[in-house]
Amino acid sequence: MFEKLSDKIRSVPTALKEFLLNTSAEAGQVLSPEKLKVRRRKKYSLLSMGNGLDTVFVLLVIGVLIIGLVMMFSASFPVAYFSKDSSYYYIKRQLLFAVVGVAVMFALSFVDYHYYHKLAVPALGVAWFLMIVVVLANLKSTDPRRWLNIGPISIQVSEICKFALILFLAHWSSLYYDKMKSFKFGVAPGIVLLVITSFLLYLEPHYSGIVICGLIIAIMLGLAGVPLRYFAIAAAGGGGIVSIMAVTGKLTYAMSRLDGWGQALEYTTVEMWNTTWQTRNSLYAIGSGGLWGLGLGQSRQKYMYLPEPQNDFVFAIVCEELGFIGAAVILIVFAVLVWRGIRICLKAKDKFGTLLGVGLMAQIGLQVVLNILVITDWLPNTGISLPFFSYGGSSLLMLLGQMGIVMNISRSASIEKK
Repeated sequence: MFEKLSDKIRSVPTALKEFLLNTSAEAGQVLSPEKLKVRRRKKYSLLSMGNGLDTVFVLLVIGVLIIGLVMMFSASFPVAYFSKDSSYYYIKRQLLFAVVGVAVMFALSFVDYHYYHKLAVPALGVAWFLMIVVVLANLKSTDPRRWLNIGPISIQVSEICKFALILFLAHWSSLYYDKMKSFKFGVAPGIVLLVITSFLLYLEPHYSGIVICGLIIAIMLGLAGVPLRYFAIAAAGGGGIVSIMAVTGKLTYAMSRLDGWGQALEYTTVEMWNTTWQTRNSLYAIGSGGLWGLGLGQSRQKYMYLPEPQNDFVFAIVCEELGFIGAAVILIVFAVLVWRGIRICLKAKDKFGTLLGVGLMAQIGLQVVLNILVITDWLPNTGISLPFFSYGGSSLLMLLGQMGIVMNISRSASIEKK
């Protein structure tokens, strides 16, 4: 897959050359004020079919966002009423971030994505700095957290780090694309990024963040053309390091998250019953939904059986209320969204646009897959949110902002919009 995408990315210079030739051919033309106004309206119309935004992609993003808000509210109102004295506590906050996020998304759709070249290094530095702040804050707390509290707002720092990694690697790979097969330019930078990011996430601790960031780095390097043999070596080396840390007791917190993995329905002790409580009730919710579901708002597991149903396990409530058919339709919509975004970005005028856009869309697809594997007990119960569905303002803002960047790429992509 990486090789096919890399071949498509390598064809970008040809498209760029054609674009520059066409642009230079038009440069000598004198346009009347009326034609200039028509051209500007066509370029910046939100739903224009020429050089404007990709209509299908915009509708898919808005559609997923609306469905996510509806399902998050349905999953959250019982626990909100019980713990916050208001059934609308979570949805009001999420709606606020959604409105702001949509405004940011459309605003960023007008910002030339080439500008982010200048922000690649600073963004990564800010992400690492904020992670250090979280680590230092946890040293003074008995309850480790993965976010920063700034007034009434909590910032999930790992969300910023994911974007920063994608941006930096897109920037680096576009500058040294012809050298990415070498160890110096392709492998070494990836190792440095992985080691620093993983170490900071380990100190939080945030092991699911390590997995996601590691996979993002691997995907970006694969798209840039780094040979697959290096990934095999890296996987073997990473496995050895994890084994040593596990034996020496450095992964106590991570090992505790493995307790009960795959045993949610096969508990044999009271301790195992308590350990697998959330995952077991997630499976109960998925199973009770059947083919067609119990109906929107009719979930039983969200009434204090399934802990934190508005967060990482919101899709279990989706399965219970909408059934297999409804859940499958939502996953298909996610797949189409990711496919459409990747298709747009593969037609970008340069490697930076292609790598940046494909990386952002790959992050969404990756998190959807990992979240589904967690709620079905195929992966250990870790904090992996479902994009656009799980409660979290900073995550939603980052996602919508990233979709704005992809939308800007679509403005100049060589693609027939239908």
